[in-house]
Amino acid sequence: MRVSRSIVTLGWVALPLAAAVNMTIVQSNTTLAPNPLPPPGSSSQGEEIVRQFVDLSRSTTWKLVEKVKFQGNTYEPEGIVRIGDNRYFVSAGEYTEKTVKYNTTMNGTDRTAGQGFGHMIVFDGKGNRIADASITQAGSLEYHNGGIDYDGTYIWATLAQYRPNSTATLIRMDPATLEPEAMLHIADHQGGAIHDLSTGNILTLNWGSRNASIWNLNYRPSVPPAFTAPRAVIKNPSHYTDYQDCKFLGHSKHYEFRPVMLCSGITGIYNTTIGGVAIVDMNTMVPLYEVPLTMVSDGGSLVTKNPMDVAVVDDKLRLFFLPDEDESTLYAYEAA
Repeated sequence: MRVSRSIVTLGWVALPLAAAVNMTIVQSNTTLAPNPLPPPGSSSQGEEIVRQFVDLSRSTTWKLVEKVKFQGNTYEPEGIVRIGDNRYFVSAGEYTEKTVKYNTTMNGTDRTAGQGFGHMIVFDGKGNRIADASITQAGSLEYHNGGIDYDGTYIWATLAQYRPNSTATLIRMDPATLEPEAMLHIADHQGGAIHDLSTGNILTLNWGSRNASIWNLNYRPSVPPAFTAPRAVIKNPSHYTDYQDCKFLGHSKHYEFRPVMLCSGITGIYNTTIGGVAIVDMNTMVPLYEVPLTMVSDGGSLVTKNPMDVAVVDDKLRLFFLPDEDESTLYAYEAA
């Protein structure tokens, strides 16, 4: 069943976005999200996640405890959040025209815009597809849906042009409707979005996560179509991993109550690809504790290539990965 929902923009300002969310509902006898919404697994369990994570090392043996095939086309998964025990929300990019590199930089960027659609796809805990919402319109320049975070009320994301040094829109979505609210317009490509509930800060990551930008919900943005300037831009001092997907862990007692997030990703270097997961200080982008991971999917990808989420399940730290494009399998690992 396919339905269209009008977007209700309830954020600071009304920014131009799609006229409607085009949603294909596969299971009409169930809800998109649990009701009531559970607390976010990452930040509500943040202190225990940190405590167990800092006991890991590069010699840790990892055990695959769950492997779930996701039904249907997942396009290119970019972000994932696990809401409760029986729902996965996946942000994904469907690319209908590839970007093409220029011979030289033009208008500040290095490639054509390409074409595509941003998706938010919902699965149950067994991988059954519940719904697929296309949250951008045909011809939209900002169709790249990046890493996501769930704060207990909203899923936070960005819709960006699929090229560096371009533009993006920060959005939030009610998991029960998947209707995006445009919050502000940004004069650069942005990928991940991480929400610090206690301060109102939103951290977003640019192309390759080389810089982080800080925004704050307590300060009103510029009136569109003007761009909103970030309150701070922080250079990423680590070149070990380009962070793809991050989750807010709270203000950790272990790190003197600094705001921290868990981030994962990969980097191509020295003719090879390396990947890992890190606890990162959101004020400085300094990685506080890093763990390399070498597990690969059945398709041959490092598990940290695309989305990641984290939770404590039955008192054990569990990492969730969705590395492969188009036909995706969820891999859940615990330290053995």
